[in-house]
Amino acid sequence: MAERIEQRLEGRLPELEQLERVGLFTRKEIKAVIKKASALEYKIQRRALHKEDFINYIQYEINLLELIKKRRSRIGYSFKKDEIEYSIVQRIHGLFKRATEKWKDDVQLWLSHVAFCKKWNKKIQLSKVFSAMLAIHPNKPALWIMAAKWEMEERLSSESARHLFLRALRFHPESPKLYQEYFRMELMHAEKQRKEKKEFEQAKMDLGEFSYSEEVLNGEMARIIYRNAVQKIKGAEFYLSLLSIAKLFDFTQDLQKEILENLQAEHADDPLTWDYMARQELEKGSLPSSECSSKQMKASEVAQKEERCCAVFEEAVTALPTEAMWKCYVTFCLERLNRKTNSEELRRKGCLPLWTLWVEWGEGASSKEDTEALYQRSLFVTAPAVSVTMKEKYLDWAYRDGGYKKAKKVFTSLHESRPFSLKFFRKMIEIEKEQESCKMLNLREYYERALREFGSTDSDLWLDYIKEELSHPQGKPVNCGSIHWRAMKMLEGELVEKFVSKYTLLQTGHL
Repeated sequence: MAERIEQRLEGRLPELEQLERVGLFTRKEIKAVIKKASALEYKIQRRALHKEDFINYIQYEINLLELIKKRRSRIGYSFKKDEIEYSIVQRIHGLFKRATEKWKDDVQLWLSHVAFCKKWNKKIQLSKVFSAMLAIHPNKPALWIMAAKWEMEERLSSESARHLFLRALRFHPESPKLYQEYFRMELMHAEKQRKEKKEFEQAKMDLGEFSYSEEVLNGEMARIIYRNAVQKIKGAEFYLSLLSIAKLFDFTQDLQKEILENLQAEHADDPLTWDYMARQELEKGSLPSSECSSKQMKASEVAQKEERCCAVFEEAVTALPTEAMWKCYVTFCLERLNRKTNSEELRRKGCLPLWTLWVEWGEGASSKEDTEALYQRSLFVTAPAVSVTMKEKYLDWAYRDGGYKKAKKVFTSLHESRPFSLKFFRKMIEIEKEQESCKMLNLREYYERALREFGSTDSDLWLDYIKEELSHPQGKPVNCGSIHWRAMKMLEGELVEKFVSKYTLLQTGHL
């Protein structure tokens, strides 16, 4: 082993001497490199090999390469650049090769070799790495896509990219991602061909040996891929993914039309189809910029588009009254509300009535877990009216669904989450009073929390609290004086007169 290591170190001497001769490294640095390389070599020549030793060696050589490049750039030395770097690069390739042969299943190791080849522009070597990697890992679509993209974008070889995609699809005939990227690649190729042809025509050059197929120029290869793909992969989501790719290219109107027609025909019962069709209304019928000069006109146009979207969604939830469809509708409304839409109709629809319909539908058609998740989601709506009312409905549903314990749990989770309605607190008070073991301690908590929010605007709440202390078996009439004094401090104007009048009637037994 020692003899082999000595031979490898001797093989490094010419490059090291060259580095010293041209002034990139000092004699002391050269000795340090030899010492470090010797230690690393011994580690990778042992019988029991460790992957970390190879990784450390590779990283050391890459750092050395980077340092040489940096110093060469600093002093403006370019003579014998390839001669200096070549042996180091080859050594790194050799280390990667040994490591990937030993630890074939380590994809990250392969990808590190790929990254190195890309950074140092080693195209021939990279093709070999991709070939070896795919032979070991044909079960990973992402690696096929990476290799095909490199062939297409870096080597400018659509033919090689196509060949890789076709091979990949033999291994993965039902991979949506492979079809999507193959579809995209063919459209990119068509776009490139169209651009080249246009440039030749504008320059009035004879196309001569250049031949451009009309099928390629029109994206017919992509159409074939689309038709094959939808035979293998079902679902509106996949159609829409291909449609979104096609829309990136301005020559695909016919292809877009075909995909959209097939989507509507094959997946009319999918919420995603309706969601897409509704949102398309936002893109239709825009006024020319010259006619849409004022903010008022622009706002009016946007409002009309939003109302057309809502009309499609209204049709959708009628034709397909599922939770997923309602979710699409609500999500759209909330998105537009967050954009500060000017559509009053949308504001009305997007707030309370739509959420109310959705949760009522969910209570009857969804599992308890899904319904609870829906209520939880409603709490984060920015519109106060929605949040307030949903808290009331959530508490009511919790009591109906899980009884007192569940209602108490929901109340506890929400009682610090403003804004509130008085109805929310009164509902919890009502629930407590319906229990056989109704506790005054709990009622006091609910009244105190309600008064903290509404004590300055509702005189009846104070009176009801006083009544509770007087009538409840666990009540303390002595507390009534304190409650009365606090009410007089918080209430103002006519509310004070109203409270005093009713409190007098209560004391005389007439209320």
